[in-house]
Amino acid sequence: MGHLNLPASKRSPRQWRLLDLVSAAFFGIVIVFFLLVFTPLGDSLAASGRQALLLSTNADPRQRHRLVALVELGQHQQPIEACPVDAVDHMPCEDPRRNSQLSREMNFYRERHCPLPEETPLCLIPPPNGYKIPVQWPDSLHKIWHSNMPHNKIADRKGHQGWMKLEGPHFIFPGGGTMFPDGAIQYIEKLGQYIPISDGVLRTALDMGCGVASFGGYLLSKDILAMSFAPRDSHKSQIQFALERGIPAFVAMLGTRRLPFPAFSFDLVHCSRCLIPFTAYNATYFLEVDRLLRPGGYLVISGPPVQWTNQDKEWADLQGVARALCYELIAVDGNTAVWKKPAGDSCLPNQNEFGLELCDESDDPSDAWYYNLKKCMSRTSSVKGEYAVGMISKWPERLTKAPARATLMRNGIDVFEADTRRWVRRVAYYKSSLNLKLGTPAVRNVMDMNAFFGGFAAALKSDVVWVMNVVPARKPSTLSVIFDRGLIGVYHDWCEPFSTYPRSYDFIHVTGIESLIKHPGSTKNSCNLVDLMVEMDRMLRPEGTVLVRDSPEVIEKVARIAHAVRWTASIHEKEPESHGREKILVATKTFWTLPSASN
Repeated sequence: MGHLNLPASKRSPRQWRLLDLVSAAFFGIVIVFFLLVFTPLGDSLAASGRQALLLSTNADPRQRHRLVALVELGQHQQPIEACPVDAVDHMPCEDPRRNSQLSREMNFYRERHCPLPEETPLCLIPPPNGYKIPVQWPDSLHKIWHSNMPHNKIADRKGHQGWMKLEGPHFIFPGGGTMFPDGAIQYIEKLGQYIPISDGVLRTALDMGCGVASFGGYLLSKDILAMSFAPRDSHKSQIQFALERGIPAFVAMLGTRRLPFPAFSFDLVHCSRCLIPFTAYNATYFLEVDRLLRPGGYLVISGPPVQWTNQDKEWADLQGVARALCYELIAVDGNTAVWKKPAGDSCLPNQNEFGLELCDESDDPSDAWYYNLKKCMSRTSSVKGEYAVGMISKWPERLTKAPARATLMRNGIDVFEADTRRWVRRVAYYKSSLNLKLGTPAVRNVMDMNAFFGGFAAALKSDVVWVMNVVPARKPSTLSVIFDRGLIGVYHDWCEPFSTYPRSYDFIHVTGIESLIKHPGSTKNSCNLVDLMVEMDRMLRPEGTVLVRDSPEVIEKVARIAHAVRWTASIHEKEPESHGREKILVATKTFWTLPSASN
């Protein structure tokens, strides 16, 4: 039967209702499209959808507990399942859906907030579709594969400032920044007029709100090792880009808590348009910078409020706080200000316009794991020994000289020297006998999960690598010694995920892996090895390497779990000179993809 074309005036009321519904649906789709693409709601909904997908995996805590037990016993025959495709960049402690429900005061919601283990899906993060083995260093400083993180927002918004550009299959990094669009090299040369950039006096730097970390990347040629950090913000992936480039970086927010570093660790603190309100909350953020900066160290603030339009009061307040803390203003060059921190803390008056005062003598300024910011100036006199810039040895001599802060441990100098010799011997054995990629261009980003004095990192001094030295928060605080050596690292509790993107590291090293999950002074576990190794897999790049050193019993358990996380593993004897009861597991992460990604 043919269709009857009626004049519009003769269409039935039922047909009008149908047309109205179709039209309403169409315009509704258009409105939703604009909301998703052009407003923050799109990000929020995307995060909610990702979380829903993630929670669909092992949603039942009892099922999750049974799965963990089976994997530990080697009775789970299949590999742990893959997470959904939307989880390719998932960071459990920086989940925007979870954090968006928290307080905005002092940016608390942008700090790390971790789910409970039973709320965390037990699944393996897949690589994105089209993922390639990363460009090797030093080429990676200038270009990376677009397919490894196909996020164009920074290139679109900051390309004109020289941050990064999309060219063919690569993101290109010209080396610029908002405050140095002509390039980091020229900017660093300008700073060299006021601070000792090139003679080994400065070694450790903190780059706050780093963007894609070009400043830290180009400092490396000056033998200055910068720890770059930024929060997971609307640009989403700036730290991910930095790590893909081979530049030291991690995700962090200066909000309500101290940053996870010991006191007086950095020779240089740098902010290039980091937009941190240093004088807000009674100068709490400036006081945190002061806690981290060595006596005699340098603070560089480039951008607002330094001689910035309509920010005269903020600029005056910043100078006032610096004067109250007796910082010497070295130079104001355009919108860049350079200060030098004094060697002592006795000049701070009890009362001043900002109400600043010294912290109580009972305060340990190196307590920094989930430790709230304090509105007082950390006492340099609370830390004994020579660690001021100009007093501590220059780089590279400081790498092997026992720092004064090693004496905080009983027989610390002897322990330090023995540990240094031990790791020189061990690393030589690893390279000669275990068929590792250490010392080759395939390894750039390295993590030591249980770093102690940083001996493993120090033994890699001839390799073109950087090492994230992690000192577990439950263990003795030796991180200050690592910084005094001219190395970098953070505090962390390994019963929580690390603040980094997936696929950040080429090589992960851990000695005493089971000790990372123990209650201090107890044989009981705070968490389990399965979750820890799934987290290691999240951080490790495809075809990356893991080296675990522990007792034979623990290594056997690690080998069973390695199979479940899709690693190929082999077990080796320790080096002949060692008298310890240990074995070594070397594992490689296989390069697998989701079935849909291969079509």
